[in-house]
Amino acid sequence: MFSTKKGAARLLLGVVIGLIIIKGIVSWITGSISVMAQAADSFLDLLSAMITMTALRMADKQADEGHPYGHGKLEDFAGLVQGILIVIAAGGIIYSSITRIIDGVAIKMSEAGIVVMLVSIIASFFLSRHLRKVARATNSIALEASANNINADIYSALAVLVGLVILRITGLTIIDPIIAICVALYILKVGYDTVRKPFSKLIDAKMPEEQEQFVKNSIMKYKNEVVEYHRLRTRQAGDKYYVDLHVVMRKSIPLDKCHEICDKIETDIERGMPGSSVIIHAEPCDGNCKDCKATCPEREE
Repeated sequence: MFSTKKGAARLLLGVVIGLIIIKGIVSWITGSISVMAQAADSFLDLLSAMITMTALRMADKQADEGHPYGHGKLEDFAGLVQGILIVIAAGGIIYSSITRIIDGVAIKMSEAGIVVMLVSIIASFFLSRHLRKVARATNSIALEASANNINADIYSALAVLVGLVILRITGLTIIDPIIAICVALYILKVGYDTVRKPFSKLIDAKMPEEQEQFVKNSIMKYKNEVVEYHRLRTRQAGDKYYVDLHVVMRKSIPLDKCHEICDKIETDIERGMPGSSVIIHAEPCDGNCKDCKATCPEREE
């Protein structure tokens, strides 16, 4: 039920709403700025979940006349927006924490904050693991960004938990806003990482080296027929890969054989990277046989 992209997004939505409610109530009861920071972070997770669900629904639309390459980049855009939201949240938390240090406010019922942080850590741990698993299985940038957001909650909630425990033992109220600032700095780092990956895809950066090497290996499986290849270009939009390249084949190869080899290369790439779109332009060799390793009757003569 929750193993698909949309199912995982629904699970994210449900868990985050629950965490917002309990964190908001405990923050109001205790007056803790660090718990409030956690509630604000969870609220941004809710916005991220809504953005993710909308992006996944729109990105799954088939290519049409106005969008011949599909709508996959909407998923990358969703990841970018989520990263920006994380950065904004971190800035707000830092501002509120500095204000709290200047004003000084007592914390009440720190035990309630400790309990809600434990619940948040456990829920976020399992949710983050599931989202990352589905993101890898479906190659979803939006779900990966959401998993990063939730994973950040684990560490920030842990920091808040430690701070509340120290506060409970020592009574030092300044610990609360200091911990909140530390959480915000970590959230800034997560925001940067979340923005960087989808941004590179929006500007058509090449695929990761691992995927490019797979493409190269798929071509070289046919080195007896392919003299060489060049102008290899790759990019990714959402969970879709786009590959185009030129392959050089011997002059005497029949057109149908040339087409067959290109089809085999395309099939190998598409099987290894589901959702790929591969375009191959075939060219005849220049007749320079010195360094050629392809099987060719002309060179053998």
